[in-house]
Amino acid sequence: MHEAGLMRDLMGQVLDLARKENAKSVASVSLWLGALSHMSTDHFQDHYAEVSAGTLAEGAKLNIEVSSDVSDPNAQSIILRSIEVSD
Repeated sequence: MHEAGLMRDLMGQVLDLARKENAKSVASVSLWLGALSHMSTDHFQDHYAEVSAGTLAEGAKLNIEVSSDVSDPNAQSIILRSIEVSD
């Protein structure tokens, strides 16, 4: 499933960054959802809760920007903009 792969990739990025910062937890995640990523904000939040369960990123506040530009070269992507961690 396209969504599952996107979520696994995103969670890998979030956790890699958190580990590099020696974080105890991830406080917030800012990201961009492409118009063709097949994700609404609610749908993304549900998937995020599932893939983050039991990780440093569980319970992080999500700051989500949703694109409507289907011609954007990243229209099928979910792009991590930044994370905020707690140490």
